[in-house]
Amino acid sequence: MALVAGVDTSTQSTKVLIVDPASGEVVASGRSAHTVAGTGGTRETDPEVWWKALRDAIAQTGRAGEIQAVSVAGQQHGLVVLDEAGRPLRPAKLWNDTDSADDARRMAAELGGPSWWAEHIGLVPVASFTATKWAWLRRVEPDTAAATRAIRLPHDFLTERLTGAGVTDRGDASGTAWWSTATEDYAPEVLDHPSQQVDPALLPIVLGPQQPAGEVTPEAAAFLGLRPGILVGPGTGDNAGAAVGLGLAAGEPVISLGTSGTAYLSSATRTADPTGTVAGFADATGRFLPLAATLNCTLAVDRIAGWLGLDRDEAAERTDVVVLPYLDGERTPNLPNAAGSITGLHHATEPAEILLAAYRGAALSLLEALEVIDAHSSGIEEGVPITLIGGGARGATWRRVIRELSGRPIRIPAATELVALGGAAQAAAVLAGEAPEDVARRWGTKEGKLLPAVQPDTASVDRIHRVRAKLSELNATPPVSPS
Repeated sequence: MALVAGVDTSTQSTKVLIVDPASGEVVASGRSAHTVAGTGGTRETDPEVWWKALRDAIAQTGRAGEIQAVSVAGQQHGLVVLDEAGRPLRPAKLWNDTDSADDARRMAAELGGPSWWAEHIGLVPVASFTATKWAWLRRVEPDTAAATRAIRLPHDFLTERLTGAGVTDRGDASGTAWWSTATEDYAPEVLDHPSQQVDPALLPIVLGPQQPAGEVTPEAAAFLGLRPGILVGPGTGDNAGAAVGLGLAAGEPVISLGTSGTAYLSSATRTADPTGTVAGFADATGRFLPLAATLNCTLAVDRIAGWLGLDRDEAAERTDVVVLPYLDGERTPNLPNAAGSITGLHHATEPAEILLAAYRGAALSLLEALEVIDAHSSGIEEGVPITLIGGGARGATWRRVIRELSGRPIRIPAATELVALGGAAQAAAVLAGEAPEDVARRWGTKEGKLLPAVQPDTASVDRIHRVRAKLSELNATPPVSPS
């Protein structure tokens, strides 16, 4: 049987789905965990771990010899620096590494400030983006930066190992802060900035949505157990990969509930939000993917449940407690040095109330981000449900809280591993000459349970707003230290 493979190289693991390109049926899967190191704001992984994890995950499927095309979707923004032989010079800085927070603030203040960045690039620098991590590397490890002969994102690294070609796609490139959604090209003003000094030759070529990256080399095939010469799709970032995997049409909103949370929308027009709440990314179809991300989502809520000795779905029905679960700092709102907080406790407060408040604090940031996305894009279609994906989408409490705080219907697709499915749709697309989103729609990946709207809980939303305003000074970003 002719099959395609979709790869999701995420923060925690590499997942591979083997898919029948005609029907979309997942016929096999494999998974291999990663090691993430670091304390404080540091989050790093050796890229060689991803390459070995890809081999192990493919082997678990037992169908490697039947694969005719493969494509890799991966965690966005990570900084991978390579030597002249394509070997990593140091562990990759991951997207949720906040060591470059000061560098991001300096960059955002320069080149005309946030308004310039939003209008010319499509986003305002925060610590997640690749360019800020490169600024940190040049400042803290100048010898490593000087030795760098190629800069890649995580999905680029694996695609290059597969094909030998230094390529990326517009979806992932748009999350670097080097590539402009206005010009659809790298921005020389940013590359030449004193904090960057990036030679464009170090960066990957940006492919179009239906351009193959190349073919699997004999060396890669031997390592991975694949047949040499099979096609490799362009790949993309994880959120753009999930959007492809869903076959999103313009105007359809998504909230992804994972270790981190994301809210995004398929938009026909580019986004320029000078507040920096929304990053105006490109997508993997030729449209745009305005997106806001939070660092604290299911992992933070599960951590709080563990402290309370509760199962994650043992949340109360109501509470007046407010929890701002910023256990890892936060990106939306942009508070990289913030900590978690709990207010409104009484002697009669039950642990389950605190847990419900943690859900609400995490969910409201994502719902508010959707409102900002709606205002800075081609807009959310009237009456369209929020598509809820990620591990949290399977949780009854997450579903309840999203409905109660938003007052909107939600849809939970039956399909899982949507990032890898997006990669599989890309692989099928380069084989057949179809648009990848059309492949996913033909597969019916968006079908699933639809839960109707409920009356919105405006009192809880207002209470969280009031507490957040009072505590904003405690969670404020400290002044930028001198460069």
